[in-house]
Amino acid sequence: MKKDLISIRDLTADEIESIFKLTDELKKDPSEFDKHLAFKSIALIFQKPSNRTRVSFEVGMYQLGGNSIYLSPEEINLGVRESIKDVAKTLSRYVDGLVLRTFEHKNVLELAKFATVPVINGLSDFSHPCQALADVYTVREKLKNIKKATLAYVGDGNNVCNSLLYLCPKAGLNIHIGTPKGYEPCNVVLKEAKAMAHTTGTSVKLFNNPAEAVKAADVIYTDVWASMGQEKEAEKRKKIFKAFQVNKKLVKSAGKKVLIMHCLPAHRGMEITDEVIDGPGSIVFDQAENRMHVQKAILIKLLG
Repeated sequence: MKKDLISIRDLTADEIESIFKLTDELKKDPSEFDKHLAFKSIALIFQKPSNRTRVSFEVGMYQLGGNSIYLSPEEINLGVRESIKDVAKTLSRYVDGLVLRTFEHKNVLELAKFATVPVINGLSDFSHPCQALADVYTVREKLKNIKKATLAYVGDGNNVCNSLLYLCPKAGLNIHIGTPKGYEPCNVVLKEAKAMAHTTGTSVKLFNNPAEAVKAADVIYTDVWASMGQEKEAEKRKKIFKAFQVNKKLVKSAGKKVLIMHCLPAHRGMEITDEVIDGPGSIVFDQAENRMHVQKAILIKLLG
């Protein structure tokens, strides 16, 4: 039976740990895996522009001995030129896996429903599982022992926030969310994350004050205030999120040496300042690199 990666919600703690351990092996000796996906191919169906997601999947697949085919929005025009159902059924005859970067989460669910090969969510408006896995892997790499450490996410309660909420309790991390009122993460996700935290002995807390959210945090994480598709709200959001900028003052509120994360692309001078993203605590580009390593592990697990 084929396995997909649609949301962190679908992964068990053991499956997450298994991905992280395989990532450790891949980073230690990449040459051991250079023929692992020989003669395998994936199709990258992208409705949104991309830097890290596209390059990390293409290079990662190449390093595993496989091949990737990039399909731009103009080439497929998913759901308009051709139904998602027909695209899924056709591409399943050609390739061994599908990666979809889309707007609406229902598109990923529909693609997975009709595809006979594994489907990976490369980003949707609800979930960004590959990003969150790379993020928590990076925290694990830097802190060594992440049990009971605290990650503070400051900004919009978006798809990345949802994925971190599902992942942190399963990985043993506490998570604090700091958002302006009205911009909190999905309430269903929050409830499920709190239930998981109760099981694993971790904590999930929501704040509308950024300084309270980062207090005693080991990691401060932020993302853009307006995601792709929300461009019309950008000016309004600038005013609302101004107090949630990750700057030197907010970093000091953590009260100790803290790691800084951002999933990129960053709007420097808006959600994060230059001195913070380029500062000594920043692990932003380590987390960007780890996208490729973690995704290689995911590809092996699903296609190998």
